[in-house]
Amino acid sequence: MKKDELKSLVTQLYNDLIDNIDAQESPNKDQVAEYLQDAVLTIQSLNENQMDTIEHAQQAFTNAYKIIAEQGISSYQETNNKFLDLTEKHQANLEEYKNSAMVDSKVITEKFDELHQHMTFEVKRANSVIENLHARIKELEENSQLDSLTKTYNRRAFNLYLTQLCDKEKIQEDMHFLILDIDDFKNINDTYGHVAGDKVLIFITNLLKKTLRDGDKIFRYGGEEFVIILNRIDNDSCLQIAHRILKLVSSNKLIYKGTTLQVTVSIGSTKFHEGDTPVDLLERADMALYRSKKNGKNQMNTEIK
Repeated sequence: MKKDELKSLVTQLYNDLIDNIDAQESPNKDQVAEYLQDAVLTIQSLNENQMDTIEHAQQAFTNAYKIIAEQGISSYQETNNKFLDLTEKHQANLEEYKNSAMVDSKVITEKFDELHQHMTFEVKRANSVIENLHARIKELEENSQLDSLTKTYNRRAFNLYLTQLCDKEKIQEDMHFLILDIDDFKNINDTYGHVAGDKVLIFITNLLKKTLRDGDKIFRYGGEEFVIILNRIDNDSCLQIAHRILKLVSSNKLIYKGTTLQVTVSIGSTKFHEGDTPVDLLERADMALYRSKKNGKNQMNTEIK
C-alpha cells in the first residue's frame, strides 16, 4: 500500500476507535485493547486483491455486526431507563394523591395524559431504532460476500469473481473449476434435522480449508453445493486434490448427538479455457457432477472442452 493509503487507513482506524469509545456508556481499557487487536488482524489480512482477503472480509463483517448490536443494546438500555423513570414518577404521583385529603380529578387526568405522551414517544422512538437496525443489517447482508454459516465466499462473490475471470483477455496459469455436492444431504436433514445439516456443511468447509492451498477459493454455491477454483495447477495435481478431498470427507466421521454421520461428496470438474463464459464452465462442471452422481456418488468425473 502507498504511504497516503496507509495514513488514510490509520486515520480511519483512529476515528472509528474514538466513535467506539463515545458510544460506550462506561468504556474501559479492555474494550480499547480488543478494538486495537481487531484492527491489527484486519490490517495484517489486507491484500491488493480484495478477493484474496477473506480474513479481512470476515473481520469487517463481524465488526459491522458488533457495532450494530452495541448500538441496539445501548438504545434499548436508554429506552428502558426512561421507562423506569416514568414508572417512578407515576408511583410518586399515586403516593402523593393517596396522602392528599382533596383529590383534583383534573390534575390527575393531566398527569396521566403527560405520562401517556411520554411513554408513547419512547415507544415510537424505540420502534424507529428497531426499523433502522433491521435496515442496516439487511444492507450489510446484501453487500456481504461471505456465507453467514460456513464463512466461505457466497454465491454473490462467486458470480462477481467468475465474471471478472471470464472478462480477462488472457489467463496466464492453468485454472480448474470444481463443483462439489454433498451426497444424500436431504436424507441427513430429514433424518436428523436441519441443525445436523448445518453441522455437516461446516464439517465439509473445515476439511476443504485444511486441504486446499492459500490461493484456491471456496464458494458456497447452493444449499449443499460448493464451488472450488484451483489456480496455477495442472491436470494431475487437480486430480490428486479432488481424490484427497473425497478420501478426507469419507474417512472423517462427524458425531452429532451421539450418532456417527457418514458423509460423502461427489465432484464434477472442468478446466478454464480462453473464451469460456460463466455458463460454459458451470454447464461442463454440472455434466461431470451428474456422471459422478449417476455412477454411484463419492467420486469425481471430469468434463473436458
